[in-house]
Amino acid sequence: MGKDQTVLFHSTIFGPIRSRRLGVSLGVNLSPSDGKICSFDCIYCEAGYNAQGAGKTGLPPRSKVNADLRAKLSTMKEAGEPLDVITFSGNGEPTLHPDFPAIIDDVLRLRDEFYPEAKVSVLTNSTRIFTPAVAEALKKVDNNILKLDSAIDHTMRLIDQPNDPAFSVERVVDSLKQFAGTGIIQTMILRGEHDGETVDNTTPEEINALIEAYKAISPREIMIYSLDRSTPEEKLIKVEKPELEAIGKRIAEATDIPVQVN
Repeated sequence: MGKDQTVLFHSTIFGPIRSRRLGVSLGVNLSPSDGKICSFDCIYCEAGYNAQGAGKTGLPPRSKVNADLRAKLSTMKEAGEPLDVITFSGNGEPTLHPDFPAIIDDVLRLRDEFYPEAKVSVLTNSTRIFTPAVAEALKKVDNNILKLDSAIDHTMRLIDQPNDPAFSVERVVDSLKQFAGTGIIQTMILRGEHDGETVDNTTPEEINALIEAYKAISPREIMIYSLDRSTPEEKLIKVEKPELEAIGKRIAEATDIPVQVN
């Protein structure tokens, strides 16, 4: 059984926080403020499992996202606060929002108005990249950070628990190729146990499969990281920095793609 865990972000705009990967980051949460909506049910998700429910507030309207972000950026600018990045993350998968493409356009306009030097980043689990409008919106942002936790189907299903039974490594890797040279592939490296099964994407077989997938996708960068916060599955083990760095070095040498280790 996993831990009882609740949603961490109770507003549409949150922060700024200092992200270990992105710098001073202002968050945009396109999921409900009192529940979780996601197309994955990752065993390591800091927001907990989907079983907690979607809550009652619903998805924030595009107009609210725009108004709340404008107000926050204006306040920060007047106070002389720094901002490195506006990051779409929050309590679920941001690309599930029906107005996601239009919201991206709104956020880019606000960024240009208040903090033109800041980047716009989207953390996505890659489940909606098969939808052309979503894919085109992702191509507009500075940091299109796309999840690929394993290149072996069984392990991917064990870690990410996709809602769609048709979601597969082969299909997602093929679609990720559209972001060649621009996308950033992010991989959670971990080991442990879930529902009595061993979870470990650090094995030679797993790393070799990831290397082949990275080569096929040809992203501009690869991010690998491990656990940093509480997870709903209690039997997970953080992979420490020295081992992560060794894995990152192997991937970089094999792919000739920059690897960021966090």
